[in-house]
Amino acid sequence: MGKSSKDKRDIYYRKAKEEGWRARSAFKLLQIDEEFGILEGAKRVVDLCAAPGSWSQVLSRKLYQPAVAAGEPHPLIVAIDLQPMAPIDGVLQIQGDITSAKTAELVIGHFDGGKADLVVCDGAPDVTGLHDMDEFVQSQLILAALTIVTHVLRPGGNFVAKIFRGKDISLLYTQLKIFFPVVTCAKPKSSRNSSIEAFVVCEGYNPPEQFDYKDLYRLLERASSRSSDMDCSSAWLEGPSKLIVPFLACGDLSGYDADQSYPLDRPQSLAPVQPPIAPPYRTAMELEGQSHKAN
Repeated sequence: MGKSSKDKRDIYYRKAKEEGWRARSAFKLLQIDEEFGILEGAKRVVDLCAAPGSWSQVLSRKLYQPAVAAGEPHPLIVAIDLQPMAPIDGVLQIQGDITSAKTAELVIGHFDGGKADLVVCDGAPDVTGLHDMDEFVQSQLILAALTIVTHVLRPGGNFVAKIFRGKDISLLYTQLKIFFPVVTCAKPKSSRNSSIEAFVVCEGYNPPEQFDYKDLYRLLERASSRSSDMDCSSAWLEGPSKLIVPFLACGDLSGYDADQSYPLDRPQSLAPVQPPIAPPYRTAMELEGQSHKAN
């Protein structure tokens, strides 16, 4: 959300700056919550792939800050990402890998041995523009998130994650339906219509009997091996196995359109809400400065 962003005219981008959100994606979680009420009653929440922290901000403002103001027990919010993230009130941060069992153990340790009521994940790989490839890589990220979900989510808990909708998305739906009886595909109003992005809202965590979470590690290992006999499409699914998951547009349909440009009421340049604390270009800038000094 820097000053030169190509999205500076986007209404949700501008509203995010005005309201102090680190990214416009905060509105996506807010609109999903308006439709599904996933934050209601949540006392332990995990935010996967959390950086730069907009979803963690939503969790803090909707759960932690009201509890502090009312003098009630504070909800526990844990944010996980490989990248460092600037602090957020009421959010414990873990810099780690979401596919690691050690990371899951750290989360449960913060919860005093308990399990989470809700796990959210807004993570996504760097997109290539090749929709089939992007969909596949994103599906693998969701399966990676599912590994930690099976560790930390209590029975009956909920899971929300970003997906890329494509022709083979039924395979991912089928995998999620193994663990959640209710799986809905949601498209928040703040998500651009031109984007293949959507979100799966998985409710009522109920793993199969005798389920072993290590099976998910084996599944990920097989997929990453790129074996020639692995069919990653869903074309072979037939009959009841080819699930049709409800698609639901959420957010006020008469509200702002994420693909439309709106006139500025008060044209002004706003500084980033939270500048990056470990930008990948820092080393290049330092080397450039050393070069100027040498000359």
